[in-house]
Amino acid sequence: MNTILVGKSITTPESGQVHLLAKYGNRHGLVAGATGTGKSVSLMVMAEGFSRLGVPVFMADVKGDIAGLAVPGSSNDKIAARVAQIGIEGYANEGNPTVFWDVYGKDGHPVRTTMSEIGPTLLARMLELNDIQSGVLDIVFKLADDNGWLLLDIDDLRSLLAFASEERQAISASYGLVSPASIAAIQRALLRLEQEGGNHFFGEPALDLTDLMRTDLSGRGIINILAADKLFLKPRLYSTFLLWLLSELFENLPEVGDLDKPRLAFFFDEAHLLFDDAPAALRQRIEQVIRLIRSKGVGVYFCSQFPDDVPNEILGQLGNRVQHALRAFTPRDQKAVKTAAETFVQNPALNVVQAISQLGTGEALTSMLMDKGIPSPVEKTVVCPPRCRMGAITPEERAAVRARSPIGLRYDTPVNRESAHEILTRRAQEAAAAREQATAAKEAARGKPAQAEEGGMGQKVNEWLFGTKRRQGVVDTMAKQTARTMGTKLGNQILRGVLGGIFKK
Repeated sequence: MNTILVGKSITTPESGQVHLLAKYGNRHGLVAGATGTGKSVSLMVMAEGFSRLGVPVFMADVKGDIAGLAVPGSSNDKIAARVAQIGIEGYANEGNPTVFWDVYGKDGHPVRTTMSEIGPTLLARMLELNDIQSGVLDIVFKLADDNGWLLLDIDDLRSLLAFASEERQAISASYGLVSPASIAAIQRALLRLEQEGGNHFFGEPALDLTDLMRTDLSGRGIINILAADKLFLKPRLYSTFLLWLLSELFENLPEVGDLDKPRLAFFFDEAHLLFDDAPAALRQRIEQVIRLIRSKGVGVYFCSQFPDDVPNEILGQLGNRVQHALRAFTPRDQKAVKTAAETFVQNPALNVVQAISQLGTGEALTSMLMDKGIPSPVEKTVVCPPRCRMGAITPEERAAVRARSPIGLRYDTPVNRESAHEILTRRAQEAAAAREQATAAKEAARGKPAQAEEGGMGQKVNEWLFGTKRRQGVVDTMAKQTARTMGTKLGNQILRGVLGGIFKK
């Protein structure tokens, strides 16, 4: 049966076990609760369940304990008692097929994208640009897209910004005002990003989405774990990376409708970072992606301390809920408890507001989508123990898992192919050479006044080539066209989707 056992109800024991139905796994979900109340365990149980059903999983490991999914756990009396209480059949300690990723390439395979793929909208958020600077970045990307210039790494964007600064009058006439102050601000933001390690994130080989949607030889879904303990220290980079990944799935996966099980389960830990300081326009786009991505077969599960960390328009789309304890110590906590209680379908046998603050570790309030997509009444549930290790792994265990990875050869060695930096550098060199030739030819022509005086034809040819005080000649025109290759090239034009990423289809 395509279900994931989450736990057992202790509110109404006769209702039995609590399951997440795989056919509604793409209806998204929420795992919330205070620190230390068992959110990570719930995430592990759900990830293991999806993997056993053959559904690949992607999740970020912010604290380092999610990596325990890769190795078997160990039994003790407490776990044995929990297994017996819930009635789990065939429980055995086991690891899961796992691939480790790391933006910095230390604790997993390097995960990269390119400037062109992430697009101006998300890059502006990552660089913390204001509206005017974001508009200039839009223009710069539009210039690159129209000419088919790939922006692969930070050097490419720097070269394009330098080009835009030199040719800003012509670019402003065609695309809109480009100010030197805005370009300088973007360049400074790029420098900060590079100092924070952003240069590891941008480059090739870029992440191929199909490598996140793999199964092993036995048919189990591979759990992709992003080592995010260092990345999390840079909240904008962390949240923008996960949002980019989500937008790539949305833009490039085909519509599949309702399936028996999701194509991918995507866990978004510390979800509040996604919405903090996000402008209204970006939040609307995020809402659109979350609302529509389920038709691509992707289930998104947000994890955060408080339910109201997720905006109401998105919270209403999260059908599967696991709420761990919240302690009502402050007015903010009391409001969060009330909000959490209001999001559940009420159960007459349970005082939800009171129960949320009294839950123990390993207990949660749950509400899962039942048949016909109807949410079940809230139940106080004792959560299953995972079969993997509940905690961190050693560097040797991580290295062993990485050595078995089927995709290491593809990502571990960086590649640097021709892109905007090389193209613009070469054209600048050609333009400089053309100007030198024009200068030399002018000087040579001035050295032969007698020939110019002898016939009018030679003088006309000279003026045609090198121009006069009133108009420029062919040589100057060609040199400037070499440096200023703007205009729409429809054959090479790059198209972008709702969040600014490349529309590859």
